Amino acid sequence: MPQSTLVFRPLFDPESSTYTYLIADSQTQEAALVDAVLEWSDRDLQILQDLGLTLRYCLETHIHADHITGAGKLRQQTGCQVLVPQNASARSADHSLADGEILTLGAVRLEAIATPGHTNTHLAYLVNNTHLLTGDALLIRGCGRTDLQSGDAGTLYDTVTQRLFTLPDTTLVYPAHDYQGRTVSTIGEEKRLNPRFTDGQGLAAGYRTRDQFITLMAHLGLSYPKKINQAVPANEHCGDFIPPRDLGTNSDVQAERDQTEQNLTTNAGIFESYFAMYI
Repeated sequence: MPQSTLVFRPLFDPESSTYTYLIADSQTQEAALVDAVLEWSDRDLQILQDLGLTLRYCLETHIHADHITGAGKLRQQTGCQVLVPQNASARSADHSLADGEILTLGAVRLEAIATPGHTNTHLAYLVNNTHLLTGDALLIRGCGRTDLQSGDAGTLYDTVTQRLFTLPDTTLVYPAHDYQGRTVSTIGEEKRLNPRFTDGQGLAAGYRTRDQFITLMAHLGLSYPKKINQAVPANEHCGDFIPPRDLGTNSDVQAERDQTEQNLTTNAGIFESYFAMYI
């Protein structure tokens, strides 16, 4: 069997608990970064230099609400292309990726998988059919919230159960966030153990129906991400434009913020804090 040329490095931002993933081919030295964080752009550039890699792509799983993407700065420094999900509200992306679209870095293959629900436009990336970058659609023992940015709980349930949980059980799961220091899971583990979808006996037990999942997600009582007012507009410009920190007069953002605060008041105390760690 030929030796794999895949280079795979998880990188971490402790402030937002975001994972950025470096993917490359060791022979062609072509690379991609998934979900880069602005404050860590210099780190990412240094790693690329250290490994002798050329950055071809900055990929986004979705328009983030908790951090500002480093894609714009990395594009300025390297000339890479910024790629976002199809129909995402990103004004300066180089290309929008459709469901099933394939990117190659030498012998390394990345398949875009449409995984809406956390946001209305969201992609997972399946690398060489073994490493699944799930973004916020599926987290380790959790999933992304669905009350912001046109999220929809029913859509997320369908995404996870019909698209992600149908992949081989051995598929490695690498989420965009983890709040307990965990780095990797598998599809098989999440089908058995993820409390958002199952009672620990697997989906075959039928513990979480679609309606039960929708009800659960409607009562999480989560606070809004502290950087949402700055992060969402910045990420809609792929990080090329950084708005001022106080965007309280932005009517769309403020309306979403007010609605979230109303949800908080209504739903506070319904679910234990275990669920509150997941955004």
